[in-house]
Amino acid sequence: MFFFIFIAWIGKPVSTSCPLEISPPSVVVRYQGSFSANCTSLSNQTDGMGWESPYGGVDLTKGVTSLLLRIDSVPVWELEPMCFVNLHDGDQCTKVLPVTVYKMPDSASLKNVRTVEESRQFAIQCDVVSVAPARNLSVVWHKGNKILSSQTFEESSPSPVSKSSVLTLTAHRDDDGAEIWCEAKLNLWPKEQRPPPVRSEAHTLTVLYQPTFISASNETLDLPAGKNILSCNATGNPLPSYHWQFPQAAQETYKDQDVNYPILTGPFEFPGVYTCTASNSQGTVTKYFTVNKPPGIGPGAIAAIAIAAIVFVICTLGVIHRKCKR
Repeated sequence: MFFFIFIAWIGKPVSTSCPLEISPPSVVVRYQGSFSANCTSLSNQTDGMGWESPYGGVDLTKGVTSLLLRIDSVPVWELEPMCFVNLHDGDQCTKVLPVTVYKMPDSASLKNVRTVEESRQFAIQCDVVSVAPARNLSVVWHKGNKILSSQTFEESSPSPVSKSSVLTLTAHRDDDGAEIWCEAKLNLWPKEQRPPPVRSEAHTLTVLYQPTFISASNETLDLPAGKNILSCNATGNPLPSYHWQFPQAAQETYKDQDVNYPILTGPFEFPGVYTCTASNSQGTVTKYFTVNKPPGIGPGAIAAIAIAAIVFVICTLGVIHRKCKR
């Protein structure tokens, strides 16, 4: 301690800032790739400069204010080249060039992609193989044209490691047939300079769900029916199977109809309830078509009309008969 106090007391200059500038100020280089950087002294008291580095180092060079470092192949995962300058007064300062050595992943692939039932939770895993540095890795999940999520990692090792990202989802029928994939990218450059990400193969999601009728659940129509087709088309996975049941009076009429088809063709001459069921492994739904007989002339009305007609005829004939006697 007394030694350093003594030096300061006798007036030995102590640098408060280092008059060095490195261009570029930091380097991102592929493993076994090359790079160069220039170190410039901003002091007019420069005596000499050099680069300390186990690869491509430059010995002390007198009488220069700028010195180039060039490394043709980076064979290590950690590298900290250091530029130094010696000043005429015997002071020396140094500046380290930050170097990030990277390796793009060998591959990205999905695991655990399977058929799942609606409303069930399921997990898909994305495996990224041999990437460095993993602390700059992002795994981005895609479904169709949507980004679902992005994950980063805490990793201190500068050398290549493998990482996995797990995405947990709840199955929905709208996801059936959607493509899902993951991509791995290194966040080391501005977006426009970033190399293409490593992308997994896209997998198609298969979601099982019970049938749902495309149109309203139940329908009512009057005879004579305004439509000659009853439709109970439904969506579902697996594809639904269908079955029709008819009013008793219509059994003979529709005995040749395919009761396992979602469309029933008319004409519908018999009132009653026509029932269609749609079924698959996930459930069964039922749709009812109520066919009503239109308001019309019933048996009582017909009898009343007939009696009135007879009375009218009798009365008419009686009046004529009396007129003839006169």
